[in-house]
Amino acid sequence: MSVRTRIAPSPTGDPHVGTAYMALFNLIFARHFGGSFILRIEDTDRTRSRPEYEKNIYEALKWSGVEWDEGPDKGGEFGPYRQSERTEIYQKYCQQLLHSNKAYKCFATSEELTEMREVSAKMGLKVGYDRRYRNLTPKEILDREKAGQPYTIRLKIPLSGDCIYEDGIKGRIVVPWSDVDDQILLKSDGFPTYHLANVVDDHLMAITHVIRGDEWMSSTPKHLFLYEAFGWTPPKFMHMPLLLGPDGKKLSKRRNPTSIFYYRDSGYLPDAFLNFLSLMGYSMPNEKEIYELNEIIGSFDPKRIGVSGAFFDVQKLDWINQQYIIGKIPENRLWDAIKNWGFRDEFMQKIMPLCHTRIKTFGEFMELCNFFFVNHLAYEKELFCPKEITTEEACYIIQTIIWALDEKESWKRDAVEFASHRVAEFFGVHHKKIVIPILFAAIMGKHQGPPLFDSIEILGKDRSRARFLQSIEFLGAISNKKMAILQKCWQKGDGKELMAQQKVAN
Repeated sequence: MSVRTRIAPSPTGDPHVGTAYMALFNLIFARHFGGSFILRIEDTDRTRSRPEYEKNIYEALKWSGVEWDEGPDKGGEFGPYRQSERTEIYQKYCQQLLHSNKAYKCFATSEELTEMREVSAKMGLKVGYDRRYRNLTPKEILDREKAGQPYTIRLKIPLSGDCIYEDGIKGRIVVPWSDVDDQILLKSDGFPTYHLANVVDDHLMAITHVIRGDEWMSSTPKHLFLYEAFGWTPPKFMHMPLLLGPDGKKLSKRRNPTSIFYYRDSGYLPDAFLNFLSLMGYSMPNEKEIYELNEIIGSFDPKRIGVSGAFFDVQKLDWINQQYIIGKIPENRLWDAIKNWGFRDEFMQKIMPLCHTRIKTFGEFMELCNFFFVNHLAYEKELFCPKEITTEEACYIIQTIIWALDEKESWKRDAVEFASHRVAEFFGVHHKKIVIPILFAAIMGKHQGPPLFDSIEILGKDRSRARFLQSIEFLGAISNKKMAILQKCWQKGDGKELMAQQKVAN
C-alpha cells in the first residue's frame, strides 16, 4: 500500500507556525517513502471559517516551501478536499453508527450542560457530559423528536476496559475508557465535529499515517473506537512533540508571534524557516543543523523524532537564517534581496504620504520611519507611563487593544482608531494623553512619528501584534491570575474599577 499522509488545517484564523511544522513532517514522511501528501481543509466551523483564511493557508505553506499533491486547489481522485462540501457523506456514516448502536441521540440543552459542569466541579469530578440521554428507549426518542427537541449525535464509548494502541513515536499507549467522554459526532445543525469528519475522511482518502501534534493524543481513543465501530483498519498514529514557547508551555499567540506571515514579513528566508522547523523534535545524523529539504527527506528516520516538547527558539532561527544569508545570497545580490523584502516600490509608496510633510531632509526619513524596517525596538519604560500610569496598567491597555482588534477581525486604520477609543472608554482614561502615547511607544519605540493608525495598518496585523506582545513582555507581562481578572472585566465592558484598584494598590 502506498504511503499517504495529510495535513488538515482549519481556516479560522492566521496560518500558524504549528501548521507549517506538521505539514513539513507529513511531507518529509510521504516523500521519503515514495508516497503522497494531501492538503485537506477542515471548514466545518461555520461561524469562524473564512475563504480569506483558506487562501492564507495556501499562501503561507507555499511561502514556507511546503507543496502538496492533492487538495482543494489541485484536485485529486479522493475529493472533494473541503469538508463543507462533504456534509452528506458524514451524515450517512453517522446514521450507520446509530443503526449499529455505536452512537445515540442526545437531547441535552445548553442549560443542562452548564448544570452538569457546575455539579461536577463542586463534587471534584471530571467535568463533562454525564451520559443522561445514552439509554433512552425508542419511544422516548420518538416523543422528543415529535416535540421538536433538537439533538446532537454522540459516540457510545465503552464504559469499562482500556484502549490500547501503539503510537509510532510514543510507543505503547494505554487509556482507560472511563477517561474518555461520549464525544459529539454530529451537531444539532447537521454539521459534523472534527472527530467524525476526521476519521471518515482519513479512511475514504486512504490515509495510511496520521502524523499530528501531541495535543491530539487525548482524541486518539475516540478515533480508534470509530474505526472499530465502522469495521475499518485504522492508520498508523504518530504524535509529534509540541512546539513550546520560552516559558515551556505550548506555543501560544497570547505570548508569542505564531503567524507564518510574521516570520515572512520580518525578513526570514523560507528555506531557513523550513530548516528551522525540521529541527523541532528531530535530529539529523551527526547533529547536522544546516541542510536542504531533499537531504532530510533522503535520510529521514522516524526513530530520530523526539518524544518531549520542542522549543521554538527564535535565537536559533536567527542563527540559521544568518547562515542562509551568508551561504545562499552573494554580496552583489544582497541589496536586491533586502529591497525585495522591505523596500519594494509598492510598500514604500504606502509610507511616502505619511512622511511627505514631516521631513526637512532626506536624511530624516530613516529617523522617522525606521520602525517599519526593524523587528526589535529599543523600548524605554518611561515611554509607556504617561500621567503616572503604571507599567502594569500600560500592559492592560495594550492587551485590551489586541482583544478589541481581534474582535473586529480587522487591523485596518479605522478599526485601530475605533479600538483605541473603545479601550480609553473602557478604562476611563484620556484617549489622547494616555492611550495614544502608549500605542506610539509600543509600535514605534517613541512618542512622535508618522500617523499612528495608518502606520499600524501599513506595518500589518502580524508585526503590529508582535510589537504589542513584545511591549507587554518588556513591561513585565501579565500574570495568569490578573489576566483572568482583566478578561472578566473586558467581558463585562467596564475596566474603571480595575484601574481604581490598581491606583489603591500602588
